[in-house]
Order: sequence, then structure tokens, then C-alpha cells
Amino acid sequence: MSVAGALLSRPTVDSLSIPDTESQQAIDLLDERFPEASAEGAVARVVFAAPEGGKLDRPDYRQAIGRVLSEVRDLPDVADVTDPFEDKAVSPDGRIAYAQVAYSVPRNDLADKDREALLDTAEPGTRAGLAVEFGGEAAQPRPGQGAGELIGLAAAAVVLFVTFGSFVAAGLPLLAAMLGVVFSLSMIELSTRFTDLNSDTTALALMLGLAMSIDYAMFVAFRYREELRAGEDPEHAIGTSVTTAGAAVLFAGLTTAIALAGLVVVGIPILTQVGLAAAFAVVVSTLVGLTLVPALLGFLGRRIHGRRAAHVQDKAALAEVYEEAQHRAQGYRADGKPTFGMRWVRLVIRRPVLFSLASVVVLGILAVPALDLRLGLPDDSAEPESSTSHQAYDLLTEGFGPGFNGPLTVVVDTAKSGKDARATAESIGQELSGIRGVADVSPPVPNKAGDAAVMTVVPGSGPTAAETEEVVDDIRAAVKDTRTSGEADVAVTGQTAINIDMSKRIADTLLPYLLIVVGCAFLLMIVIFRSILVPLKATLGFLLSLAATFGALVAVFQWGWLNDLLGIHSTGIIVNLLPVIVIGLSFGLAVDYEMFLVTRMREEYARGNTPEEAIVKGFMQSARVVTALALIMISVFAGFILADADLTKSFGFALAVAVFLDAFVLRVTIVPAVMALFDRAAWWLPQWLERRLPHLDIEKSDIAPPETEREVGEDAATRT
Repeated sequence: MSVAGALLSRPTVDSLSIPDTESQQAIDLLDERFPEASAEGAVARVVFAAPEGGKLDRPDYRQAIGRVLSEVRDLPDVADVTDPFEDKAVSPDGRIAYAQVAYSVPRNDLADKDREALLDTAEPGTRAGLAVEFGGEAAQPRPGQGAGELIGLAAAAVVLFVTFGSFVAAGLPLLAAMLGVVFSLSMIELSTRFTDLNSDTTALALMLGLAMSIDYAMFVAFRYREELRAGEDPEHAIGTSVTTAGAAVLFAGLTTAIALAGLVVVGIPILTQVGLAAAFAVVVSTLVGLTLVPALLGFLGRRIHGRRAAHVQDKAALAEVYEEAQHRAQGYRADGKPTFGMRWVRLVIRRPVLFSLASVVVLGILAVPALDLRLGLPDDSAEPESSTSHQAYDLLTEGFGPGFNGPLTVVVDTAKSGKDARATAESIGQELSGIRGVADVSPPVPNKAGDAAVMTVVPGSGPTAAETEEVVDDIRAAVKDTRTSGEADVAVTGQTAINIDMSKRIADTLLPYLLIVVGCAFLLMIVIFRSILVPLKATLGFLLSLAATFGALVAVFQWGWLNDLLGIHSTGIIVNLLPVIVIGLSFGLAVDYEMFLVTRMREEYARGNTPEEAIVKGFMQSARVVTALALIMISVFAGFILADADLTKSFGFALAVAVFLDAFVLRVTIVPAVMALFDRAAWWLPQWLERRLPHLDIEKSDIAPPETEREVGEDAATRT
């Protein structure tokens, strides 16, 4: 599959579309009525600036600008280059000017060498003493993955070795993860042969595939080691692990896949692609955990404990080998003193109200910045300050105002009314120029047929400013009567309008999407845990953790906190695609940890332990693996902060924070505290509902190991 994916795949795309929005309809109209404009082609801006106090109308400066633009026109796939002096694209003080470059191919068809060739054309201008900078999508480098995933894998390997204490055992989850990821990415790459796929899809699927594959493989392997320590033979231990831990993996993977596939309801193609690709990666990770991992465990046998236990056959000797590990698994060191985990969980359940309130307060404080959440897509100002794109942005802002970097395109269509498009557009332009926040309206440009015209409206504020969104809303409100009367169809588009429409679409669908995801998982957890309060606790805890995650996102990516420490360039906005993706995946992760931790408590309670004993035993048997899994996933996700793409960078940060809060605040603190408060009521389920729900046995109540092996476990338990 990897060979097929490599040979048959096509390049991914960077363009965004939002069906059934005014901005997308306007783009479709431009493609139809202005085919010569190449609306889908890449664009760039060449910005010239004279030294302080100078002007560009000097003869030597004009000659240098002419040579630069001549070289740009000779570049492959360049369809048109404007002249700043002919088009009056010179700042009022005469110091800054720009030229528009239109390509005949989309940005996706331009290679790095094309960008480098564009930047090389600056040489005649810089030799003459001018500052020459390049903006627009054609001037931006294609995002790369960098070494983030390698750093994450290295950190995961260290955590695995510390957790298992064996290179062989540590290598099993990594091997399973790599095989699962290779298959997932190969299939995703192969799908590009049949459909366009956004460039961020593969990166997010890779991130998720790595984390989930290691997660599920480690959970099954950890349970297998536990069953061996209890005295089961390897074959029966595999069966028990798949029946118990495997069941939790199955339901956790199913919930996560449903949550990610639910991104389809948002109705934005890139989110549909990301959601389905990520859901596929989760399904593959789940299948790997249920099939490949048990097969590898069968191959390893007792070697998963290291060389000492690999070939021991004597019952007494085997019990001695497992004694220390069994002792620690029950919460005690070799000297009989309780471990930190045992001391912690007993402290929490002794003061459940204190720890519950303290955790909620901490999460609430972290969530406060989320009240200032602003969604959008970053522009050239989000690039590093030393980049040519950022320099071009600053020069255009200085020379023409902040709104010049985010112009709006107004399309006037008079085909139905039969009126002259130019005259109609001129009348509309006069009305638009009086709107507050509009800095300039260009003269309309009609098409060859005379039934459509376009105008450029420059707002007085930047592309991501809240004032610009108000300008777009005011323009659409101003032309509403024109549409209603049938005089003309008027639509606003341009990259700024597209970003605004996308952010609104996402904001409008966040609540329905959240209800779908939470509702499905809530019902599934009722069936699994046979409880009402446990799923309710899990749901409310997730919502609080999600709010805290968004608060951290705003503080870092929007407010600029810790930017120098983390190497992040703040943009003043949160990428608008991020919230729904984070909701889908972080909820899946939350369900994972809830399954892993609470199913063990449920298992102990079903065996007849008191609620407090079930909490302590379930916590001790699963908290270590949950903590190790959290550290691994944090390492994998945090590695993607080093990526080039803003979406991937912020996505990695958000998930790293979400996992940290979920594992170390919710699961390790709030879960045992709230379960202690609930006591037996935690497992209450109305009788009428109990009779109607299907029964899913995840407590291995129907599994009985052979007596000879059970004796080994009893011997080990007696010795501890």
C-alpha cells in the first residue's frame, strides 16, 4: 500500500471553499463571467520602497523597477504583471508602490523553485538601493513537517522504556504505531488520486495516527503484563487482555472515530476531509490494537517482562519473578511502603470536596481567556517578522493603510435584469463609499459581455480586525434592496470575506456538532458503565477541560503569552478550523482515558469490592498506564509545534494542553474525588433502563484461567 500511495498519489491542495456561502457563490460567478481573470490562479505582490525621504519617481528607481517587473513577466506560468505607475499603485508620499502578479496556475501547482525564482527577481531593485519584498500566496513557502514527529517518537520511546523497563516491550507499541501509520497515510495519499485533499489533512492524520496507535497498543500490552503477573499463561493472558483492555480500546476508538467523522456536519470540505481521514486513522489504530498487537504479544510471550522471565517454567520461580512487579502494581514498594500513586489516591478520596473544588477552580481560571476567542485565518502579518511576506505586509500598511492587505471584491451581476453592469456598479459604488469603515472603492470593471462588473472595496482596518467584519456585514446589508428589487445580484468575496464566512459557518455549527459528539458518547458510556452519574461526570469534565484548553490557546496564539519560550508567532486570532477539530479529537481522548480508568474501577466493583476499594484498586491498576500514555501523546502532539503550517502548529499545542489537563487534572484528581463523593450511587442505573440496555461484559466475568496458572497467581499474591 505504501508503494501504491507513493506512486499514484497527487499533490495536495491549499485552497479553501465554503459551499452555499455568498463569498463562494461570488467566486463561482467570477470564474464564469471573468475567465480571463484566472480567479483560481496564484497571486503575488511585488512591493517597492525607496529609502527614507526618497521617492520612487527618480529615473534610476523607475528603471530598476522596470527591470524587476520584466524578469517577473518572463517567469513560467506568470499570466499578467501590472505596472505600479500606470495603475497609480503608488503611495501618496511617493515612497512605496506595488505590482500585482497573476499566475495561470493555482498555488498548489507552483514548486519551491518557482517561489525562489520569483524572489530572485528582486536583485536589480536591491542593487539600485530599493527595498523589494514579495507578498501573496505565491511568495509563501509550502509548509513542511520538519522534525516534529521524530522528536515526538523519540520522547515516546523514552517514556515506553521507563514504563515497561524493557527494550523489547517498549518497541512493541512503536512498531505497531509505525505499521498502522504507514498503512493509514498510504491509503490517504492514494485517495488523492481520486479527489482533491487539503495539505493539512495528512499532517493531522499523521499526528493522530502516531498518538492513537501507541495509545491502544500500550494499553493492551500493559494489561497483558498484568495478567502474566497474576499467574495466567501467555495464551490465556492474551485472551483476557483483548476481552478487557481490548473492549475498552474498541469502544474508545469507536467513540473517537464517530466524533471525528461528525465533522462532516459542519459542511466545509476541508473539515470533512480532515475528519474522515482522522477517523480512518483511528479505525486503523483500533484494528492494529485488536489484531496486530495480540499477535506480537503471542510472539513475545514472557519476554515482555525482560530476559529474566522469558524462559522460566517452574511455578515457584515464576512467582518470585513476578513478586516485585505484583507488589508495586498493588501500590506498595518492595519495602512495604505505599507508592506515590497509592498515597495520592488515598489523599484524594479522603478530601474529595477539597480536591474537586480546587481542580474546578484551576480549570475555570485557565478558561477565562476563552471568552476573548476570535476566529479567522492568518494573513502575511502572521509570518515571522524577518520574512519577505511580513515585510511586504508592513510596507503596504505603511503606504496605503491596513485595509489594503485585505481588500474586498464586490461582484455585480445584471444578467437577469438586462441593465448595464458598469452603470449599475457605479451607483452601488457611490453608496458603498459612504459606509463607515470603507477607505476606498475602485471604479467598476465590466466583463466583455457587459452583464457583470467587479469593484474593489478597501476597508480602513486590517484583514483580521473585528471592524473589517462589520464592514462586510454593512456592505451586504446596504445592497440587500438592490438584490430584492431584482436590479442586480450583488455579492462580496475576496480572501477576507471568505475567512469571515468560514468563521461564521464554524461558529454556527459548533453547538450542534458538540451536541452530536457528546450525545453519542454519553449514550455509549451509559451502556458500558451501567451508570448515569459516571457518563454525566465525564461529559461535564470534558466541557470544563475543553474551555481551559481554548483559554490556553487564546493566551498563547491570540494574546502572545509565552511566544518567545515556545517559539510561536502570535497572530491575534485562532485559526477558525481549529475549534471543531479540537472538540472532536479531545473528546475522543477524554473518552479513551475515562474508559481506561473507570472500566478498571467498574471491574473491581463488579468483583465485590466496596466503592472505595474499587476506586483505589482501579486507580492503581490503570493510573500508571494512563499517565504514561498522556506523556507519550503530549510528546507526539507537542512535537508538531515545530511544524510550519499555522493550523498544524496550533493543533499540536491545543491537543498537548488538552491531554495534559485531561490526564493530570481530570483523571488523576477529579475522577477519584467525584467517584468517592458518589460512593455506590456512581453505579446506579434505573431498573427500567437496566432491562432495556444491551449488556457488554468488560469485567471478564466469563473468563476463568486454568487452575494450574491461577495457583501461580495465588502464590505470588500470598508472597506479596
